[in-house]
Amino acid sequence: MAILDVTDLRKEYGGFVAVEGSSFSIERGEVFGVVGPNGAGKTTTLKMLAGLIEPTAGTAVVAGHTPGEPAMARQLGFLPEESPLYEEMTAIEYLEFFADLYDVPADVASKRIHDSLDRLDLEHRDRRIGNMSKGMQRKVAIARALVNDPDVLIFDEPASGLDPLTTNYIIEFTRELSDEGKTIVFSAHNLFHVESICDRIVIMNDGRIVARGTLEEIREAHGGTEYHVTATVDGSDGLDDATIEVTREDGQVRHVVGDMAAVDAVRETVEAAGGRVTDIQTKTPSLEEIFLEVASDPAEAEP
Repeated sequence: MAILDVTDLRKEYGGFVAVEGSSFSIERGEVFGVVGPNGAGKTTTLKMLAGLIEPTAGTAVVAGHTPGEPAMARQLGFLPEESPLYEEMTAIEYLEFFADLYDVPADVASKRIHDSLDRLDLEHRDRRIGNMSKGMQRKVAIARALVNDPDVLIFDEPASGLDPLTTNYIIEFTRELSDEGKTIVFSAHNLFHVESICDRIVIMNDGRIVARGTLEEIREAHGGTEYHVTATVDGSDGLDDATIEVTREDGQVRHVVGDMAAVDAVRETVEAAGGRVTDIQTKTPSLEEIFLEVASDPAEAEP
């Protein structure tokens, strides 16, 4: 059952349309990726889901509530890309302050705060936030998003500008939250992180969703899997020219085909000609390659 439903979401600023007709649903426990170039409408979409800005049209339902309702706020944790903290407070004071805003009992809040900081490997939690590194501050901001124990989390660039070690802690922690049943909307410019952690993805460009689905579904819609068969002789005789690419280099012939039936046909032709297959490799486009394709060519976008 979907815990988050978005239907025809639209946001205009004067005559500029920042988000146009976005529709998607997210199942409980999913990590759902939202990616796109700068200005694609990602952050605007996330802020509408969090209730920070009102849509011009369309609807969003988060954990059974409309964004902005007090009941929804208790079910949501939001980590914005830029997250200013109260630098005069220590991490513990800051998180206890927000727990109190959510009416979390003091004993429950204390355990929840320390558990989160332990899992994020944050030391020096009694240090003033203004004296912490950027990575430590980001961990405090993530703990703040969890202080009310929300069902849905929105992470906008959670690891932006952080060192690899801190980034790894945050990515692994996100996986753990998903395994525990939290639903996470995850946006990041580092598409390797999105590819490695997200169950499903939408790609946005110019305010619209231009591709969606699991990574496998998006790959299938935008090129799919290729098989590179290298042989000592040309095995392309009898194959459809529209489905094969043949190149010759250093005495070898490389055949690029789209399915295993074609791989078998090449192998049979090569062996019949007295040659042999020397290598077979499977090639799948990365999310970054697909992203560049659909973001630069409107013809590749979904209908």
